[in-house]
Amino acid sequence: MYAFTFERPPTLADAAQLAAAGGKVLAGGQTLLASMKLRLANPDQLVDLGGVRELSGIRHEGGQVVIGAMARHAEVAASPDVRGSIPGLADLAGQIGDRQVRALGTLGGSVANNDPSACYPTAVLALGATVATTRRRIAADDFFAGMFTTALEDGELITSVAFPLPRRSAYIKFKQPASRFALIGVFVAQFDKGARVAITGGGNGVFRHPGLEQALTTSFTPEAAAAVEISDEGLSSDLHASAAYRANLIGVLAQRAVAKALG
Repeated sequence: MYAFTFERPPTLADAAQLAAAGGKVLAGGQTLLASMKLRLANPDQLVDLGGVRELSGIRHEGGQVVIGAMARHAEVAASPDVRGSIPGLADLAGQIGDRQVRALGTLGGSVANNDPSACYPTAVLALGATVATTRRRIAADDFFAGMFTTALEDGELITSVAFPLPRRSAYIKFKQPASRFALIGVFVAQFDKGARVAITGGGNGVFRHPGLEQALTTSFTPEAAAAVEISDEGLSSDLHASAAYRANLIGVLAQRAVAKALG
């Protein structure tokens, strides 16, 4: 292993200062540490956020559930606040990886990394969440910018994510057996103003599906989702699945997610 320095700042101000100076931020380490082992990343300095209490916690605030960036997947899955208000989000967190991943991985780390097959970005986008950082607040629709790319600037840290409370929500994914990432994952959310649908695993990053949203706003039923034609244009085709197969999965999983949300 090459040489690097390790910092564990006690406060958010200290962490932000180190990140602004070029330190590589370590949240759950589920991607970064693996990249370092493969020599795909070689930071001179690691800034471990595990000691920053300001980044932890789950609470109700202003009609939303606010989750700290360092909340572990297991915490989100087990949280009474999340399970009671947004059960679809709690269920999503409980499906990520395996028990070890859920014990270490964090909401903020996953959202900042924006893996094109990650689960959390679908919840952020479908629920119309707001990402709070050390510098500003970013609406979900403005946050994700493609494969492993977000609106975050250099040295900017996610502090929390605020999730509005939907009438109903659910997440369904078709797992890749080895990685347990989503070959396709679909999150549906119904609000008084309409439905939002976000999809992961289909291409270069998470995206909303206007056709499904329009149909489910009119009628939040599996039958309405089934009537939507899902195009394979722009979807990935690789050794795991063709674009056509992924398009079919989107339609099937959208129907199942709506049925699940309806109970």
